[in-house]
Amino acid sequence: MLKKLLQAAGIGLVAAVLILLILPTIQQNKHTDSEPMSFKNAVRLASPAVVNVYNQSFTNHSLTQTDLQVNNLGSGVIMSQDGYILTNKHVIENADQIVVALQSGLISNATLVGSDSLTDLAVLKINAESLPTITYNPKRQVHVGDVVLAIGNPYNLGQSVSQGIISATGRNAVGDAVGRQNFIQTDASINRGNSGGALINSLGELIGISTLSIGKDSNEIAEGLSFAIPIDLAIDVMNKIIRDGRVIRGYFGVQSNIYYSAGQAEMQSKGIVVTKVAPNGPAAKAGIREGDIIIKFGDTEATSPQQMMQVIADTPPNTSVKVLVSRLNKILTFTVVLAEYPTN
Repeated sequence: MLKKLLQAAGIGLVAAVLILLILPTIQQNKHTDSEPMSFKNAVRLASPAVVNVYNQSFTNHSLTQTDLQVNNLGSGVIMSQDGYILTNKHVIENADQIVVALQSGLISNATLVGSDSLTDLAVLKINAESLPTITYNPKRQVHVGDVVLAIGNPYNLGQSVSQGIISATGRNAVGDAVGRQNFIQTDASINRGNSGGALINSLGELIGISTLSIGKDSNEIAEGLSFAIPIDLAIDVMNKIIRDGRVIRGYFGVQSNIYYSAGQAEMQSKGIVVTKVAPNGPAAKAGIREGDIIIKFGDTEATSPQQMMQVIADTPPNTSVKVLVSRLNKILTFTVVLAEYPTN
């Protein structure tokens, strides 16, 4: 009996030694065979459609010599196989010549189709066919915490990729950027030269057009504060520019950044508070005043300043709209004839 116990113990000891000797080898082989976490597939899908954009101007050295110099550089995203490209307006501002360099090596002069100051977007066109594009999914929502990649040409070093997450959504009027960008905020680095480039998700889908980073001055960059224009807004602006050469928006002539909700015994008031009325604007001419609460614009209930701003912008100029307003606990109706949003 004792002999059998000793034999069993000996077999167990040998087995334990073998396991200790073999296990590190198994773990090493397993580690060698596994792939590191990577977003290479997303980059491979998207990067061919991101281009370098050069803003050039003519410089006169003498009466007989004129040279081209690069005033600004940025990036762009090919949006159609026949050569429509989205970039930032500030990238191509005051350019005498716009040059686009594709990752395939093709270099082409670009024509400015049109631009939009409020969103800092511009549409370029090059003569080419069968160009690579980036897929986008209009049904996919972006969320704070999503992994994102910014692709562009920072400081003209060549195409580079930076990685981060979505830090916030719905950012408006950031720094000196006065407009309707409804920014996506990210901590992915967006430096000079990245503007106009692609912000993609981990699947390689286009979710935004990189636009700017914010620092205290031109020599300082605020880490973790980079922004992109959501792709649904960018595509809407692009289609309008291609169709009309510019973005035509309805103009109401009020400002508001406050949503108001207050229950009262006799009535319930919800809407947006008018904080400023433009002199001689459509709202002022109709009788709307500062402090009024806009409850309804046409058939649309006011749920936020951003929502109202978009509804007004999408309404064609010269449209007559009934506007429901709360003023000193009284409900008033005004008829407003929208103008076209001033471009300057």
